[in-house]
Amino acid sequence: MEALSLPLEDDPPPAPRGSAAAVPSAPLAERLRPRTLDEVIGQRHLLGPGRPLRTAFESGRLHSMILWGPPGVGKTTLARLVAGAFDAQFIAISAVLGGVKDIRDAVERAQAAQKSHRSTVVFVDEVHRFNKAQQDAFLPHVESGLFTFIGATTENPSFEVNAALLSRATVHVLQALDETDMAEMLARAQAALGAPPLTEVARERLVRYADGDARRLLNAYDTLVALAPAGTVLDEAALEQALGEQMRRFDKGGDQFYDAISALHKSVRGSDPDAALYWFVRMVDGGADPRYLARRLVRMASEDIGLADPRALRLALDAAETYERLGSPEGELALAQAVVYLAVAAKSNAVYAAFNEAKAFVKRDGSRPVPPHLRNAPTKLMKDLGHGEGYRYAHNEAGGFAAGERYLPDGLAPDLHFYRPVDRGLELRIGERLAELRRLNAEAQAPSGH
Repeated sequence: MEALSLPLEDDPPPAPRGSAAAVPSAPLAERLRPRTLDEVIGQRHLLGPGRPLRTAFESGRLHSMILWGPPGVGKTTLARLVAGAFDAQFIAISAVLGGVKDIRDAVERAQAAQKSHRSTVVFVDEVHRFNKAQQDAFLPHVESGLFTFIGATTENPSFEVNAALLSRATVHVLQALDETDMAEMLARAQAALGAPPLTEVARERLVRYADGDARRLLNAYDTLVALAPAGTVLDEAALEQALGEQMRRFDKGGDQFYDAISALHKSVRGSDPDAALYWFVRMVDGGADPRYLARRLVRMASEDIGLADPRALRLALDAAETYERLGSPEGELALAQAVVYLAVAAKSNAVYAAFNEAKAFVKRDGSRPVPPHLRNAPTKLMKDLGHGEGYRYAHNEAGGFAAGERYLPDGLAPDLHFYRPVDRGLELRIGERLAELRRLNAEAQAPSGH
C-alpha cells in the first residue's frame, strides 16, 4: 500500500532502509526505524495478512487504540506508521514529561488541522503515567472525532487506563521480539553500519541481553561497533570489553541464570534467609529483571509455604505491586523484604502436592457427571428434572457443616483425599479441623445402630 511509505510530519525525508548515514547523530534505533509496514520486524499476529492492524491499514479505517507491550517492541513506530498511512498530523505526548497544557496544545493543533480537512493522530507514550483527570481530558475529543487517540503502555490497560477511555479504543497486545526477529534486526544493523559480523556466541549473548527489546539490542550493538577498534573480531570478549557493566553476569535463558534462581528458590525452601538474600542480590546485581524475581517469589509463596502461612502470598504480591509503583532501586527493598519473610515462614507444599495429585487423577479418571443434588437449577425445567433436589445448605446445619453430605461424583471412594495438611504453621490447626470434619462425616454416614 503506497500510502504506508509517506513521510511523517516533522520527520526528515526517509532514508533508504539500512542507511545509517542519513542522520549520523541519531541513535541507531532511530536511524533504523521502519518507514513502511513491511519493514516492521515482529508482531506478525497483528501485522500479518488478515490480521487486525494490517486490515485496518489496508481498509483505510483509522481507529483509536491502546498498544500494550514491553519496551522496545515497536509501539511508537506503529503509531507513526498509522499517522503516515493516513496522511495525518502526528502529535506525540510523553505522559512522563507532559500534562494538561500539552493536551490543550494538541487539541488546538488538531482543530487547526481539521479546518484544513486533515486528520490528526495524538500519540501518548506511557499513557498509564497520566492520572484520571488527564486521561479524561481526551474523552470529548476522541468522542467527537477531532483526533484519533493512540496510547502506548507497558502496564495492563485494564488497571491503568480509565474505563471510559478504554471503551473508546481497541487494545492491541504487542509481544517481545523472539530470537529470529532479533537476528534479523542485527543483520539490518550490521548492513547499516558496515560492521564486521558477530561471532555466533557473541550474537547469542547480545540477543539474550536485549531480552526481546529491539531498542536495547540496537543501542548495545551501536556501542559495541563504535568502541571496537577497526578490524577487531566482534566476539564475546569484545562484547564484554565494550559494554562492561551493562552486560549481565548471567544471561536470561543461560545455565548460570537458572542455576542462580534455583539457588534462591532452594534457599527460601530451606528456610535460610541469609542465603536467600544473597542469591536475590546476586541476581539483581547481575541484571535480572526484578519483575521476573517478583513472579518467582509469588510462586514460592504458593508452592513452598502455602497454607502454613497464608500471609506469605499476600506479602509477595504486595512486594511485586510496590516494585511496579517504585521501580529500581527503591522497589527492590520490598522484594528483599518478601525474600526474607518467605525464608523464615513456616513451610508446606501440601496444597502444591494436592493440586498436582488432583490434576493427575482427573487426567486418568476422565469426566464424571455432576451429582444431581449439586447441579444448578435456575429454571423451572431444571428443577423439574431434579437438579439441586436434596441439596443440604450447610449454613442451615449444626455448626455450619452438613455432616455426611457427598460432594464428589458418584462412584468415587468416600476416602479419596488429595489435601493432606502438614503439622506446621496454620496447617496444624487446619489439620485438626479437617480431622474433626471427617469424623463427623464418618459418624453421619455410618449405618444406623452402629
